[in-house]
Amino acid sequence: MIQINGVAHTNLTVSNWEVCREFYTKLLTFFGMEQVFDGADMVYFVGGRTAMAVGRCAPQFEGQRFVQNGVGLHHHCWRARSREDVDKVHVHLQGIGATIVHAPEEGGWAPGYYSVLFEDPVGTRLEVNHVPGHGVLADGVRFDPSGDYEPRG
Repeated sequence: MIQINGVAHTNLTVSNWEVCREFYTKLLTFFGMEQVFDGADMVYFVGGRTAMAVGRCAPQFEGQRFVQNGVGLHHHCWRARSREDVDKVHVHLQGIGATIVHAPEEGGWAPGYYSVLFEDPVGTRLEVNHVPGHGVLADGVRFDPSGDYEPRG
């Protein structure tokens, strides 16, 4: 057994490349991530003990949008350091024209769970949350999907 040390990187593939490239550049630089690569078909940002690559899809997929309950990624969530940071992200998202699925709100996933849920220009679901303390690892706490998650099978 090992203990992993966080998420090294996530790679997203998007259609509508130019619009998504601009969106992610504005979003990830707001998160304090540094752009370390800017290519014709991919951008790469590092910060917050992780990295995010966003790349252009193959031409045959250009007209497609993200399908949340399809095979693959369901959504991506970044952890904020405070509820106030979640609120600041919400204001920034409004300023860059993001589709807001829900404004900052509390949720039952863990004690103190607070998040904003939004979409990129092709519908990829993204979230920023804050969970105080040890979250579901605190003594006497268990993971609670709050009826929001329906396992398949």
